[in-house]
Amino acid sequence: MIIDDSKTIRRTAEALLQKEGCEVITAVDGFDALSKIVESNPDIIFVDIMMPRLDGYQTCSMVKNHPEYAQKPVIMLSSKDGLFDKARGRIVGSNEYLTKPFSKEDLFATISRYR
Repeated sequence: MIIDDSKTIRRTAEALLQKEGCEVITAVDGFDALSKIVESNPDIIFVDIMMPRLDGYQTCSMVKNHPEYAQKPVIMLSSKDGLFDKARGRIVGSNEYLTKPFSKEDLFATISRYR
């Protein structure tokens, strides 16, 4: 699952993943994502930090605090590469932090760590 308010990021990641045979679910923000997570039970969740309505930290926290999804890998996506952002992501339960723009290699290396 790719959760990002940027249509470009969603489409790019979706195209890369589908080319490799992955089934991809996208969401425009945390609210949109929560119902889709329940419906589709994705294997891994990539979530942008800065989004309207429900940001990536809040979304990650809600996923990780739900007993059914607590073990689901959540990867934070951000254009910021700051220590504070990474630490805050860890506090809410994210498994990793991927800086945008990310390469195809970065994306697949991250996925392979959780298969």
